[in-house]
Amino acid sequence: MKKASYTALPYGIYALIFILAPIILILFYSLFYRGDSDFAFTLEHFIRFFNFKEPVYMEVLLRSIKTALISTIICLFLGYPMAFILSRMKPSTRGIVSFLFVLPMWMNFLLRTYAWMTLLENTGVINTLLSSIGLPTINIMYTEGAVIFGNVYNFLPFMILPIYNVLTRIDKSVIEASEDLGANFPKTFLRVIFPLSLPGVSSGITMTFMPAVTTFIISKLLGGGQNAQIGDLIEKQFKSVGDWGFGSALSVILMVMILIAMGIVNKYEKEQSAGGVLL
Repeated sequence: MKKASYTALPYGIYALIFILAPIILILFYSLFYRGDSDFAFTLEHFIRFFNFKEPVYMEVLLRSIKTALISTIICLFLGYPMAFILSRMKPSTRGIVSFLFVLPMWMNFLLRTYAWMTLLENTGVINTLLSSIGLPTINIMYTEGAVIFGNVYNFLPFMILPIYNVLTRIDKSVIEASEDLGANFPKTFLRVIFPLSLPGVSSGITMTFMPAVTTFIISKLLGGGQNAQIGDLIEKQFKSVGDWGFGSALSVILMVMILIAMGIVNKYEKEQSAGGVLL
């Protein structure tokens, strides 16, 4: 027992320095106001955010949640079929296709977003191609659609890979038992495969929604600042305005919301796991 605790000591120190300490620091800045000589406790930063007479910041948060939800739903509808097809491939082909999905993630996140700016801008590759074949051009840059598009492109692998990992671990004998009992493929999928894949779905939703709701690079480059997200607002408070207290309060509010969303998803996942396969 002592040996196990000593083995876990480096991880505990890492968590203390790089996870717990920054969170405590953010909480401190959000709850204390630096006066002329000392720090004083205040709820001013949170009251400023929850000002329903001028709900500017609430609107930004709701816009961020809406954009992240739409991006996550699109990733789920695109990612689940791809993960299912991937899980049915031969092992050799599966490895190559999986590598192709992971390959763009090796490139810098900022460079990938800049690449899509080149493709989507008014004089970019896509509009140039459309003009050359006589089709009307599309004006997608600096819109909410461009932000959603960037989210889907960058975070789609985070939806595919967890679902794929769960699908490949499903016992084939369970599927064969369903077929032996007379179930066709749609019924087998709805009552056996999909319920068993829900842990991967919940992980994919969490891994996609969290970065989508907190990102600021995508909304800044593809949205052009016209569709500001909560991540943009937090970055502005720290880097431009210098209001670390309000920026920390925004971070705390966002962190609490994410924890609540994760708790709901985990609770739903446990309920589904307890329910078992619907035969």
